[in-house]
Amino acid sequence: MSAVLPNRRLILIPGEGPEDIVIDREGRLIIGVNDGRILRVDPFTGTTLEIFKTKGRPLGLEVLPSGNILICDSPEGLLELDPTNGRVRTLVHEFEGQALPFCSNVVASNDGTIYFSSSTTRYTINHWRKDIAENIPTGALFCRYPDGRVEQLINGLLFANGLALAKDESWIVVAETGRYRLHRFWLKGPRAGSTEIFADLPGFPDNCSISADGLVWVAIAAPRTPSLEKIHRMPLLARKIIVRLPLVLQPQPQQVAWVMAFNGDGTLVHDYCWRDGEYSFGTGVCQLGDTVYMSSLAERSILSFELPAKCFQKIAVEDTSE
Repeated sequence: MSAVLPNRRLILIPGEGPEDIVIDREGRLIIGVNDGRILRVDPFTGTTLEIFKTKGRPLGLEVLPSGNILICDSPEGLLELDPTNGRVRTLVHEFEGQALPFCSNVVASNDGTIYFSSSTTRYTINHWRKDIAENIPTGALFCRYPDGRVEQLINGLLFANGLALAKDESWIVVAETGRYRLHRFWLKGPRAGSTEIFADLPGFPDNCSISADGLVWVAIAAPRTPSLEKIHRMPLLARKIIVRLPLVLQPQPQQVAWVMAFNGDGTLVHDYCWRDGEYSFGTGVCQLGDTVYMSSLAERSILSFELPAKCFQKIAVEDTSE
């Protein structure tokens, strides 16, 4: 973890809980807030424009080369929005007859294939705590081909979450929040179709993104919770009883703002964690140039900071000489 944290700036927004954050072709930020609105935010002036309102809760987002926006909505499913006219169509809302009430994150490849995660088949966003605590893994990674066919690539994940597609599209990373780890699924090459652990993490991973130089960024919503790990080892009946207790009696996440970045071989490159409580429960992250933006399911703002590139170059030189 970095001992020296960069200065932060908060961009206030007219809404609560921007769960994910992505960047459009003009360098503007796209977020979705808890009342269903999709907002476009100028990162320099803070000017905000509402471009659509979904019927549910918008989560993961992806801007396509056409300018259209893919939206993971709970419980509506995977949507595609044309922001020029407000038209939206549902791409996926079920798989083999099973509803997908918790479409979580989405990325798209150059050939039009769409990859998306389903956190759970048991609940919507309103009961995410229950799904993680009950420890019944029904999360999955899917792909939707340009002809509309949908295929399941990975199943049995405990709260599948953020996605990051490699720049050469040879692999995709999917976050498994309930197991504190990132998986890499190989899409091309001799390992195509296989899965490996990309990174074990010190906290709960949420949304991910890929930077222009190929770094996998991941938002860490909170550090690991020992009491939750104890609950996971309990019998199912006990776990179900605990999640029905008042929220104040259940395990509570620590209030931190935390992002990490890894290179393609899983080596940690950046690690920033603010513990002062000014911003917490980061759930989305993306990088534009030297600026990193973080969003949060619990905040009414976007956090931004500048990467200290010169400092990292100096550290790299010193490490090489040792």
